[in-house]
Amino acid sequence: QNSLIWGIGVENVAIIGQGKIDGKGLSKRSPGPQRPRTAGDTPTSMKDNVSPLGETSPLKEMEGLGTKAIALKLSKNITLKDFTIFQGGHFALLATGVDNLTIDGLRVDTNRDGFDIDACRNVRISNSYVNTPNDDAIVLKSSYALGFNRATENVTITNSQVSGFDLGTMLDGTFKTTQEFAPDKDRVTGRIKFGTESNGGFKNITISNINFVHCRGLAIETVDGGFIEDVTITNITMRDITTAPIFIRLGKRQRAPEGAPIAKIRRIIIDNVVVSDAHHEFASIIAGLAESPVEDVRLSNIRIHYKGGGTREDAMREPPENEKHYPEPSMFGVLPAYGFYVRHARGITFDNVEVSFEKEDARPAFLLDDVKNVEFFRTNAQLVAGAKMFVLRNVTNFSLSQSRNLKDEKFERVEKKEF
Repeated sequence: QNSLIWGIGVENVAIIGQGKIDGKGLSKRSPGPQRPRTAGDTPTSMKDNVSPLGETSPLKEMEGLGTKAIALKLSKNITLKDFTIFQGGHFALLATGVDNLTIDGLRVDTNRDGFDIDACRNVRISNSYVNTPNDDAIVLKSSYALGFNRATENVTITNSQVSGFDLGTMLDGTFKTTQEFAPDKDRVTGRIKFGTESNGGFKNITISNINFVHCRGLAIETVDGGFIEDVTITNITMRDITTAPIFIRLGKRQRAPEGAPIAKIRRIIIDNVVVSDAHHEFASIIAGLAESPVEDVRLSNIRIHYKGGGTREDAMREPPENEKHYPEPSMFGVLPAYGFYVRHARGITFDNVEVSFEKEDARPAFLLDDVKNVEFFRTNAQLVAGAKMFVLRNVTNFSLSQSRNLKDEKFERVEKKEF
């Protein structure tokens, strides 16, 4: 209820523009920890800038302050249409346990999260512009905020743009990029993300026709025991991407009731993606757990152009597992591949995927570690002299076919191979 506009248990409600909600009096901070803080609560990039582990006292300076422009809980048949939110606080919109939610034609330029869709069903987000340099633009969650697990399901996000331009410059049309870092000390945010709160899981999600501009890439994360399954992502353009263009992470933070299962990710399709000027430190990443690998992911018709600059020393790096850490691409450090880094995965298909770079990069294009049943069709990668296209470690049932300048290959079992 610490929101400018809030509703609990409401039905058949619409907020329709034109008009603007200016939340300059709202706080962009959170109320503080409500339970003992753990190492997985914040990104590793913030390790020197967080409340002490074990801290439980809410921040006194937050008492009486509003932190959200609009907050809805356990509600049905809600429409938000054709208005603007500026400086929306910690959440421009927080929807928790809301069914039949339509968001259409919103323009949001805010200092923290844009749309937080938590444990909601039957959601459609369309024709919206969401600019959030300091946090996520559109984020799907399935937290334990209702006191029980509830999946976020049947969600469509389409015909929209997410970005990380300087605050206010999307609305005024200047689109400035002077801010380099978000509060978590990684680069500006502004992306679409699943997670991190992921107790109840996610299913039946469609994302299409989205522009990512000057922001982080697509993040699909489950680390608290929930599942992610049956996801289709198509027709995506990305420009000036500040971390990994594609980040799929299954972890074991387990911020959940005792006995929660290990998470699952399966049946993901990502198709028709074009990326330019992606940051050189961050290859696209698919990273599961040895005990629970990412399963059944198909990537097709993808072009990614990285800024490049990786060294031979970078190619020798061994990324840490960090299975209980907060999920961000930076959790693994500079990666030993420039295109895709895949670890602990099963049933992965690359079809018509091409990676390239602006500045020479000495790393391999693809590094696979503990991967089973992986297929590459019509795959192409730019390489410097002496660099390898593939590095395989503990890979089972690998196949490569119809790829430029490479002969077809099949390996039943490879402990270590480079080619």
